[in-house]
Amino acid sequence: MADDLKPVSVKSRCSAEEWKARVELAALYRLVALYGWDDMIFTHISARVPGPEHHFLINPYGYFFDEITASSLVKVDLDGNIVEPTDYMINPAGFTIHSAIHAAREDAKFVLHVHTDAGIAVASTKEGLLPISQHALIALPNLAYHDYEGIALDLDERERLVKDLGDKKALMLWNHGTLTVGETAAQCWMMIFYLERACAIQVMASAQGREQMRMAPDHAIETVKQQQAVASGIGAMLAWPGCLRKLDRESPGYDT
Repeated sequence: MADDLKPVSVKSRCSAEEWKARVELAALYRLVALYGWDDMIFTHISARVPGPEHHFLINPYGYFFDEITASSLVKVDLDGNIVEPTDYMINPAGFTIHSAIHAAREDAKFVLHVHTDAGIAVASTKEGLLPISQHALIALPNLAYHDYEGIALDLDERERLVKDLGDKKALMLWNHGTLTVGETAAQCWMMIFYLERACAIQVMASAQGREQMRMAPDHAIETVKQQQAVASGIGAMLAWPGCLRKLDRESPGYDT
């Protein structure tokens, strides 16, 4: 492994489409770090490389998310083989989860997985995410659940994980954390934003006792279910450029 994370820029030797994916994936890593949702060097975010090959980009194992740049991302195939020369390695557990979803879901161009305190707290309850906030009502129609099977090193788990995710955009991994997918980096980010905010709100509300929590009425749940399909797309389109501007101010260098 290299002693520092100062890779030579790969912009000149990859397509414009791949470079765009690299920049947006690096931005997702920096945003997760900026929001305090990282877990040192653990958890992963990946992106499908545009083109006919089933290649995807993932983080160099051993570096913090606020260090990730577009050029430092590692390109691998669906068997976990690194397909371009690099000084870095990848985390096998990240490969297991992400390769399964990229292989099964053509629309899952970006896959984001985190271990936040709030996300794990909700994933450690019997009921999972409750309809107690607007954020939760936006996330719930898109949310599936997957049983905990241990650290994700067993390739056999991939089939079960994909089956549990189905056609949803978000997954709560019991006792483990949260995961979202998106056709774009913006969509993937907005879904994890709503899901993680919903989890944090639920943890705070739970401090008052389960009997004090007010569930949203059924008619409101159904209304938000219909609204979120349109609203989340507009929100992603408007919020993502602002997120990139925030990174330019507070975590520059991701796009190098």
